[in-house]
This record gives sequence, structure tokens and C-alpha cells, in this order.
Amino acid sequence: MRAMLSETPGGPESLKLVELPSQPLGKGQVRVAVRAAGVNFPDTLIIADKYQFKPPRPFAPGHEIGGDVTELGEGVTGYTVGDRVIGMIGHGGYASEAVVDQRDLLKMPANMSYEDGAAFTMTYGTSYYALKQRSSYKPGETLLVTGASGGVGLTAVELGALMGLKVIAAVGSDEKMEICRKYGATLFVNYNKEKMRDKVKELTAGNGVDIVYDAVGGDAFDESVRCIAWYGRILVVGFAAGRIPSLPANLALLKSCDVRGVFYGAWRGREPAEARQNFEELLAWYGEGRLKPHVSMRFPLEKSAEAMNALLSRKATGKVVLIVA
Repeated sequence: MRAMLSETPGGPESLKLVELPSQPLGKGQVRVAVRAAGVNFPDTLIIADKYQFKPPRPFAPGHEIGGDVTELGEGVTGYTVGDRVIGMIGHGGYASEAVVDQRDLLKMPANMSYEDGAAFTMTYGTSYYALKQRSSYKPGETLLVTGASGGVGLTAVELGALMGLKVIAAVGSDEKMEICRKYGATLFVNYNKEKMRDKVKELTAGNGVDIVYDAVGGDAFDESVRCIAWYGRILVVGFAAGRIPSLPANLALLKSCDVRGVFYGAWRGREPAEARQNFEELLAWYGEGRLKPHVSMRFPLEKSAEAMNALLSRKATGKVVLIVA
């Protein structure tokens, strides 16, 4: 098998393409021939030892894969060789094959491509958990999404609109506005041209937004908390900008607002049945044509560093995917 390995902490260029023997299957595990792998912001953190989890080296990054079952371990039920599946793994996706615990597998809908399968679980899983379990949303409320054209941001736009929310997309260009419009946003802020707090107050007649979905952090978080509505909820999803912001406690007091953490990976581990139910709903919507990942860039496995850098430079919109086979 081929894999892009992280042998020492570093950036995308530190990854090396190597040939490895196949990993043996354990009880309850499935071997998957990887056809496509999703590229996510946490992948860039995990290879630099900046993520919450630090796998022993050497390891291949990659949280999500789409591929075919090629071998079943002892005790596996419900799957057969040849099944098209999504694998949700903490690492190991940047490779030509992966060993996946059965509990971390999902069968792909018949109309789902490998690319879409590899682009699905991290972003939709995160955003649906944020909005369904953490936001206390009510249809008709206003949702502000920062970094709205990015991987998780665009799924938050899409799901928010599907769930009956009025979506304000905060982005850095008019081109990105149009992408968000196609995914359900109806109001927009270009934070390279206008101050977010002023524009949001204008768009909401001075009331502010009911929910903030922030995966950016930094200045975007600082601005967004200043346009939260009374009883608003601020969802802390991530810090793509690099700076982890602080919230002045007086702002929470003045607006009687909540700040709620969204640690999707830990929640999925703690509440596997609830997480699987979320995916059943999401995959049903995909099967009905109501969800569609936006894959803007594709790279071969050996160009994983370029794929990661496209994500880090914010040149990509939606998802970046590695095509493995």
C-alpha cells in the first residue's frame, strides 16, 4: 500500500510518500480500498502536533475516506466485500487502503460518488451537530456563518437554510458570496469591504443575529460577538485564522448570550448512537438530492502537500479531496 506519512512534526511539505505492508485486520475491523480522501483543517494541525490527539509516528493524516470494502475481520456483520463505504477515522486516510473499525463505517447511498463520500463526514457531521444539538435553533431565526465558503462553513450555510434558518454568510469576496447564495444564504457580509458588526446590524434592523457559527476565530470572532442578539448563542467551532480569541465577560452579560463549544470528534465518541442517527438523517437528505458537497479542488495522493496548502491559503471553497484510485 502507498501512504503519505508524517514522520516528524511539521507542515504539509513534511509528508513523505512511502510503500508499506498492509496492516493486519483486528476483530471487528474492515479493510477499505481508498478511492478518495477528504482534506480537512485538522489534518494540518495533527501533522504539526497542534491537534488535541497526537497519534504515534509514523502515521498518515486523513480523517475521512470513501472506498470499497476488500476484506472483513472477525465478527464483522452487515458488510460484504465490495460494499461502497465512508470511513470516519482519526488518521490514516491519506493512503491507498485503510483499516477501519466497523463502528466507524457508513454505507454510501447508491447515488453518492467516492468524492462526495470522502467530503461528507467531517464537515456535515460537525455542522449538523453544531446546529441540531448545540444551537437551540428555532426555524425563522437568523444564523451568521463566518468563513462561510470554507469546508465546514458552507455546510453550515446549507444545513441552516435546510433547517429553516435565515442565513447570513460572512466571506472575503463577491465570488464567495455567489457560492454561498447557491447553498442557501440570502444575506451577505464581505468583511474585506465592510465592518461585520455594522453590516449585520443593518441586515437585522439593529437586532443582531440569534446564532453565530464561528470556525474562524481571530478578528471574525471578535466582530461577530458584537452583533449577537439578546439570548443569542455563539457556537465556537474552530480557529482557522490561527488566533484563539478571548470573550470579554461583559459582552456575555450585556446580551444574556451563551458561548457554546462544538467539539464534534469528542461528542461522536461519547454519543455514538446519537451521532449515527445524525448521519442517517444527513445521508437520507443526500439521497433525496437535498445536500451536495461542494468539492472545489482535487489532487492525486502524491500531491497531498499542495492540497493542504490550498486549504490553508483559503484558495479553496468548500472541500478539497485527494483522488487515490
